[in-house]
This record gives sequence, C-alpha cells and structure tokens, in this order.
Amino acid sequence: MAAITIRNVPDRVRDELAARAARSGRSLQEYLLGELVRAAEKPSMDDWLAQARADAAVSGSTVTTADILSDLDQMRGRDA
Repeated sequence: MAAITIRNVPDRVRDELAARAARSGRSLQEYLLGELVRAAEKPSMDDWLAQARADAAVSGSTVTTADILSDLDQMRGRDA
C-alpha cells in the first residue's frame, strides 16, 4: 500500500479533521483513509457529465436543459 504526505495543512483544517475522526471513533489516519477511499469510488463531476452525455448520445435523447427546467417548474406549480 502506498503512503501519501500532505504538507502545509492549515491548523484549523487539521483540527477539524481530527475532531471528526474522534467523533467517529477512528484515528485521524483511519478517518482520512476512509474519506480518500470514498472520494476515489465516486466519479468526479466531469467524469459523471461525460458519461451522461455519452449515454444520451447513444440513446438518441433530445431532451434539453430548458425542457427539464420547464418540466420542474410545471411540477412545482410555477409558470414556465
């Protein structure tokens, strides 16, 4: 397993992370490893958007952002 070092972490950030780790009953290292694993398992917004656009292209979808927003406004009882 690899080791990662992060330098120049502001004290207030380190203190908050340590407090969150303590509240969860884990060491700071265990807490941060869990957060890193969770972040790595979740696609980035850019990756998610690229996949959504690829899926739309394959499906032939012609729904636009304006269509979606208009439908949401109608569902909420607002005039489009």
